[in-house]
Amino acid sequence: MSTTRLITTRAALRDARAGLSGTVAVVMTMGALHDGHLQLVHRAREVADAVVLTDFVNPLQFGPGEDYEAYPRQIDADLALVDGLVDVVFAPPVEEMYPVLPPVVSVSAGQAGRRYEGAMRPGHFDGVLTVVTKLLNLVQPHVAVFGRKDAQQLALVQRLVADLDLPVRIDAVDIMREPTGLALSSRNAYLSDAGREQALVLSRTIRAVEAAAPSAAAIRAVLDADADGTQPVDAATDTDTASAGDTSAGEQSVHWDYRLLIDPTTFEEAGEDARGELLVMLAARIEGTRLLDATVVPVTQP
Repeated sequence: MSTTRLITTRAALRDARAGLSGTVAVVMTMGALHDGHLQLVHRAREVADAVVLTDFVNPLQFGPGEDYEAYPRQIDADLALVDGLVDVVFAPPVEEMYPVLPPVVSVSAGQAGRRYEGAMRPGHFDGVLTVVTKLLNLVQPHVAVFGRKDAQQLALVQRLVADLDLPVRIDAVDIMREPTGLALSSRNAYLSDAGREQALVLSRTIRAVEAAAPSAAAIRAVLDADADGTQPVDAATDTDTASAGDTSAGEQSVHWDYRLLIDPTTFEEAGEDARGELLVMLAARIEGTRLLDATVVPVTQP
Protein backbone atom coordinates (compact mmCIF):
# COMPACT_ATOMS: atom_id res chain seq x y z
CA MET A 1 0.00 0.00 0.00
CA SER A 2 1.26 3.49 -0.78
CA THR A 3 2.26 6.00 1.88
CA THR A 4 -0.61 7.66 3.69
CA ARG A 5 -1.54 11.16 2.46
CA LEU A 6 -1.91 14.00 4.97
CA ILE A 7 -4.63 16.47 3.99
CA THR A 8 -5.53 19.65 5.87
CA THR A 9 -8.23 21.36 3.79
CA ARG A 10 -11.79 20.46 2.87
CA ALA A 11 -11.12 21.09 -0.81
CA ALA A 12 -8.14 18.73 -0.82
CA LEU A 13 -10.20 16.11 1.02
CA ARG A 14 -12.92 16.25 -1.62
CA ASP A 15 -10.30 15.81 -4.34
CA ALA A 16 -8.71 12.88 -2.51
CA ARG A 17 -12.09 11.27 -1.88
CA ALA A 18 -12.89 11.45 -5.58
CA GLY A 19 -9.75 9.42 -6.26
CA LEU A 20 -10.61 6.59 -3.85
CA SER A 21 -12.07 3.58 -5.60
CA GLY A 22 -14.41 0.98 -4.15
CA THR A 23 -15.94 1.24 -0.70
CA VAL A 24 -14.64 3.79 1.80
CA ALA A 25 -14.57 3.62 5.61
CA VAL A 26 -13.90 6.51 7.99
CA VAL A 27 -12.40 6.39 11.48
CA MET A 28 -12.99 9.64 13.38
CA THR A 29 -10.46 10.55 16.09
CA MET A 30 -9.15 13.52 18.03
CA GLY A 31 -5.60 12.32 17.53
CA ALA A 32 -3.22 11.13 20.26
CA LEU A 33 -3.62 7.75 18.60
CA HIS A 34 -3.08 4.50 20.48
CA ASP A 35 -3.71 0.78 19.97
CA GLY A 36 -7.44 1.26 20.49
CA HIS A 37 -7.55 3.54 17.47
CA LEU A 38 -5.47 1.04 15.50
CA GLN A 39 -8.09 -1.60 16.27
CA LEU A 40 -10.67 0.66 14.62
CA VAL A 41 -8.35 1.20 11.65
CA HIS A 42 -7.84 -2.53 11.19
CA ARG A 43 -11.60 -3.08 11.35
CA ALA A 44 -12.12 -0.32 8.78
CA ARG A 45 -9.63 -2.03 6.47
CA GLU A 46 -11.57 -5.28 6.84
CA VAL A 47 -14.91 -3.75 5.83
CA ALA A 48 -13.85 -1.33 3.08
CA ASP A 49 -11.42 -0.94 0.20
CA ALA A 50 -10.09 2.45 1.35
CA VAL A 51 -9.80 4.11 4.77
CA VAL A 52 -9.87 7.78 5.77
CA LEU A 53 -8.82 8.70 9.31
CA THR A 54 -9.79 12.10 10.69
CA ASP A 55 -7.48 13.68 13.28
CA PHE A 56 -9.19 16.78 14.69
CA VAL A 57 -9.56 18.10 18.25
CA ASN A 58 -13.10 19.42 18.07
CA PRO A 59 -13.59 22.55 20.23
CA LEU A 60 -17.38 22.27 20.14
CA GLN A 61 -17.39 19.20 22.38
CA PHE A 62 -15.32 20.78 25.17
CA GLY A 63 -17.10 22.73 27.89
CA PRO A 64 -15.83 25.50 30.19
CA GLY A 65 -13.01 24.27 32.39
CA GLU A 66 -12.41 21.16 30.27
CA ASP A 67 -9.06 20.23 28.77
CA TYR A 68 -9.33 21.57 25.20
CA GLU A 69 -6.05 23.51 25.32
CA ALA A 70 -4.26 20.72 27.17
CA TYR A 71 -5.59 17.92 24.97
CA PRO A 72 -2.58 16.20 23.35
CA ARG A 73 -1.86 17.15 19.74
CA GLN A 74 0.85 15.02 18.14
CA ILE A 75 0.17 14.83 14.43
CA ASP A 76 3.67 13.63 13.52
CA ALA A 77 3.41 10.68 15.92
CA ASP A 78 -0.13 9.96 14.71
CA LEU A 79 1.01 9.89 11.08
CA ALA A 80 3.88 7.57 11.91
CA LEU A 81 1.50 5.19 13.66
CA VAL A 82 -0.96 4.87 10.76
CA ASP A 83 1.39 5.37 7.80
CA GLY A 84 0.58 2.68 5.27
CA LEU A 85 -2.51 1.56 7.21
CA VAL A 86 -4.91 4.25 5.98
CA ASP A 87 -5.14 6.01 2.64
CA VAL A 88 -5.80 9.53 3.92
CA VAL A 89 -5.40 11.38 7.21
CA PHE A 90 -7.55 14.50 7.35
CA ALA A 91 -6.14 16.87 10.00
CA PRO A 92 -7.62 20.33 9.45
CA PRO A 93 -6.99 23.43 11.57
CA VAL A 94 -9.97 24.72 13.52
CA GLU A 95 -10.60 27.62 11.14
CA GLU A 96 -10.83 25.19 8.22
CA MET A 97 -13.54 23.12 9.91
CA TYR A 98 -15.34 26.10 11.42
CA PRO A 99 -14.95 29.34 9.41
CA VAL A 100 -17.45 30.77 11.91
CA LEU A 101 -17.06 29.61 15.50
CA PRO A 102 -19.43 28.74 17.00
CA PRO A 103 -21.23 27.79 13.80
CA VAL A 104 -24.52 29.52 13.13
CA VAL A 105 -26.21 26.16 12.47
CA SER A 106 -25.35 23.04 14.44
CA VAL A 107 -26.83 19.63 15.31
CA SER A 108 -28.74 19.03 18.54
CA ALA A 109 -28.53 15.70 20.34
CA GLY A 110 -31.91 16.38 21.97
CA GLN A 111 -33.01 15.05 25.32
CA ALA A 112 -30.92 11.88 25.00
CA GLY A 113 -27.83 14.09 24.72
CA ARG A 114 -28.61 15.80 28.02
CA ARG A 115 -28.66 12.61 30.07
CA TYR A 116 -25.79 10.73 31.71
CA GLU A 117 -22.55 11.91 30.08
CA GLY A 118 -24.44 14.90 28.71
CA ALA A 119 -25.54 15.85 32.22
CA MET A 120 -21.93 16.02 33.30
CA ARG A 121 -20.82 17.85 30.12
CA PRO A 122 -23.61 20.14 28.89
CA GLY A 123 -23.50 20.68 25.13
CA HIS A 124 -20.89 17.97 24.61
CA PHE A 125 -22.98 15.74 22.39
CA ASP A 126 -24.27 18.65 20.30
CA GLY A 127 -20.62 19.32 19.48
CA VAL A 128 -19.95 15.65 18.77
CA LEU A 129 -22.90 15.24 16.43
CA THR A 130 -22.12 18.50 14.64
CA VAL A 131 -18.57 17.46 13.80
CA VAL A 132 -19.63 13.89 12.94
CA THR A 133 -22.22 15.26 10.52
CA LYS A 134 -19.65 17.57 8.90
CA LEU A 135 -17.10 14.77 8.56
CA LEU A 136 -19.65 12.35 7.12
CA ASN A 137 -20.60 14.97 4.53
CA LEU A 138 -16.96 15.66 3.67
CA VAL A 139 -15.71 12.05 3.53
CA GLN A 140 -18.93 10.49 2.16
CA PRO A 141 -18.01 7.04 3.51
CA HIS A 142 -19.93 3.81 3.07
CA VAL A 143 -19.00 2.78 6.63
CA ALA A 144 -18.05 4.72 9.78
CA VAL A 145 -16.23 2.72 12.45
CA PHE A 146 -16.70 3.65 16.14
CA GLY A 147 -15.60 2.03 19.39
CA ARG A 148 -18.00 0.88 22.10
CA LYS A 149 -16.18 2.58 25.02
CA ASP A 150 -17.99 5.88 24.47
CA ALA A 151 -21.31 4.04 24.60
CA GLN A 152 -23.60 7.07 24.68
CA GLN A 153 -21.71 8.69 21.82
CA LEU A 154 -22.08 5.52 19.76
CA ALA A 155 -25.81 5.33 20.49
CA LEU A 156 -26.35 8.98 19.53
CA VAL A 157 -24.35 8.63 16.31
CA GLN A 158 -26.48 5.60 15.43
CA ARG A 159 -29.63 7.67 16.08
CA LEU A 160 -28.20 10.56 14.03
CA VAL A 161 -27.75 8.28 11.04
CA ALA A 162 -31.16 6.64 11.45
CA ASP A 163 -33.17 9.78 12.22
CA LEU A 164 -31.62 11.93 9.47
CA ASP A 165 -31.45 9.08 6.91
CA LEU A 166 -27.73 9.52 6.38
CA PRO A 167 -26.36 7.06 3.78
CA VAL A 168 -23.71 5.37 5.93
CA ARG A 169 -23.46 2.19 7.99
CA ILE A 170 -22.14 2.42 11.56
CA ASP A 171 -19.80 -0.43 12.51
CA ALA A 172 -19.24 -0.81 16.29
CA VAL A 173 -15.98 -2.33 17.58
CA ASP A 174 -15.49 -3.88 21.01
CA ILE A 175 -13.36 -2.07 23.60
CA MET A 176 -9.64 -2.77 23.49
CA ARG A 177 -7.97 -3.03 26.90
CA GLU A 178 -4.53 -2.86 28.40
CA PRO A 179 -3.21 -6.13 29.93
CA THR A 180 -4.43 -4.85 33.31
CA GLY A 181 -7.99 -4.55 31.96
CA LEU A 182 -8.06 -0.75 31.78
CA ALA A 183 -9.90 0.43 28.67
CA LEU A 184 -7.50 2.10 26.24
CA SER A 185 -7.95 5.88 26.15
CA SER A 186 -5.85 8.89 25.24
CA ARG A 187 -6.70 10.23 28.69
CA ASN A 188 -4.90 7.37 30.43
CA ALA A 189 -1.71 9.36 29.78
CA TYR A 190 -2.86 11.91 32.38
CA LEU A 191 -2.82 9.29 35.18
CA SER A 192 0.04 8.58 37.55
CA ASP A 193 0.98 4.99 38.34
CA ALA A 194 -1.22 5.20 41.43
CA GLY A 195 -4.06 6.66 39.38
CA ARG A 196 -3.83 3.86 36.83
CA GLU A 197 -4.10 1.34 39.66
CA GLN A 198 -7.16 3.13 41.06
CA ALA A 199 -8.70 3.27 37.58
CA LEU A 200 -8.87 -0.52 37.46
CA VAL A 201 -12.07 -0.24 39.53
CA LEU A 202 -13.88 0.45 36.23
CA SER A 203 -12.79 -2.76 34.51
CA ARG A 204 -13.36 -4.73 37.75
CA THR A 205 -16.92 -3.41 37.78
CA ILE A 206 -17.36 -4.40 34.12
CA ARG A 207 -16.17 -7.94 34.88
CA ALA A 208 -18.48 -8.11 37.90
CA VAL A 209 -21.61 -7.09 35.97
CA GLU A 210 -20.76 -9.53 33.18
CA ALA A 211 -20.43 -12.28 35.77
CA ALA A 212 -23.74 -11.23 37.36
CA ALA A 213 -25.68 -11.63 34.10
CA PRO A 214 -28.29 -12.74 33.22
CA SER A 215 -29.83 -11.63 36.54
CA ALA A 216 -31.01 -8.00 36.51
CA ALA A 217 -31.05 -7.90 40.31
CA ALA A 218 -27.47 -9.17 40.56
CA ILE A 219 -26.28 -6.62 37.98
CA ARG A 220 -27.99 -3.78 39.86
CA ALA A 221 -26.42 -4.97 43.12
CA VAL A 222 -22.98 -4.56 41.55
CA LEU A 223 -23.81 -1.12 40.17
CA ASP A 224 -25.35 0.07 43.46
CA ALA A 225 -22.23 -0.83 45.42
CA ASP A 226 -19.09 1.31 45.66
CA ALA A 227 -15.56 0.23 44.79
CA ASP A 228 -15.24 -2.05 47.83
CA GLY A 229 -18.76 -3.39 47.44
CA THR A 230 -20.42 -1.81 50.46
CA GLN A 231 -21.78 1.70 49.88
CA PRO A 232 -24.43 2.91 47.39
CA VAL A 233 -23.51 5.30 44.62
CA ASP A 234 -25.80 7.98 43.14
CA ALA A 235 -26.20 8.23 39.34
CA ALA A 236 -26.34 11.32 37.14
CA THR A 237 -29.32 10.83 34.84
CA ASP A 238 -30.33 14.33 33.75
CA THR A 239 -29.26 17.93 34.02
CA ASP A 240 -31.52 18.60 36.99
CA THR A 241 -30.71 15.39 38.86
CA ALA A 242 -26.95 15.08 38.32
CA SER A 243 -25.15 13.74 41.37
CA ALA A 244 -22.26 11.46 42.11
CA GLY A 245 -20.62 9.43 44.84
CA ASP A 246 -17.05 9.50 46.12
CA THR A 247 -15.59 6.05 46.70
CA SER A 248 -12.18 4.67 47.50
CA ALA A 249 -10.28 2.05 49.40
CA GLY A 250 -8.43 4.23 51.90
CA GLU A 251 -8.32 7.64 50.20
CA GLN A 252 -11.28 9.32 48.51
CA SER A 253 -9.67 9.27 45.09
CA VAL A 254 -12.29 7.68 42.81
CA HIS A 255 -15.25 9.94 42.11
CA TRP A 256 -18.08 8.12 40.36
CA ASP A 257 -20.20 10.21 38.03
CA TYR A 258 -22.50 7.32 37.14
CA ARG A 259 -22.83 3.53 37.04
CA LEU A 260 -25.94 2.72 35.02
CA LEU A 261 -27.95 -0.08 33.44
CA ILE A 262 -29.53 1.33 30.26
CA ASP A 263 -32.27 0.13 27.93
CA PRO A 264 -30.71 0.77 24.49
CA THR A 265 -34.10 1.09 22.77
CA THR A 266 -35.10 4.12 24.90
CA PHE A 267 -31.67 5.13 26.23
CA GLU A 268 -33.22 5.50 29.67
CA GLU A 269 -32.35 3.55 32.80
CA ALA A 270 -33.68 0.02 32.43
CA GLY A 271 -36.89 -0.69 34.29
CA GLU A 272 -37.44 -3.67 36.57
CA ASP A 273 -39.02 -5.67 33.73
CA ALA A 274 -36.41 -4.82 31.06
CA ARG A 275 -34.98 -7.86 29.31
CA GLY A 276 -32.65 -8.50 26.41
CA GLU A 277 -29.30 -6.94 25.57
CA LEU A 278 -28.90 -4.06 28.05
CA LEU A 279 -26.09 -1.52 28.22
CA VAL A 280 -23.91 -0.86 31.26
CA MET A 281 -22.20 2.55 31.28
CA LEU A 282 -19.59 3.73 33.78
CA ALA A 283 -17.91 7.09 34.26
CA ALA A 284 -15.49 8.08 37.01
CA ARG A 285 -12.97 10.82 37.72
CA ILE A 286 -9.53 9.84 38.95
CA GLU A 287 -6.85 12.46 39.58
CA GLY A 288 -9.10 14.90 37.74
CA THR A 289 -9.34 12.73 34.61
CA ARG A 290 -12.73 11.40 33.45
CA LEU A 291 -12.64 7.77 32.37
CA LEU A 292 -15.39 5.75 30.69
CA ASP A 293 -16.12 2.06 30.37
CA ALA A 294 -19.07 0.07 29.07
CA THR A 295 -20.37 -3.36 28.23
CA VAL A 296 -23.50 -5.05 26.90
CA VAL A 297 -25.06 -7.73 29.11
CA PRO A 298 -27.82 -10.25 28.35
CA VAL A 299 -30.63 -9.96 30.91
CA THR A 300 -33.18 -12.78 30.99
CA GLN A 301 -33.97 -13.02 34.71
CA PRO A 302 -35.44 -10.60 37.29
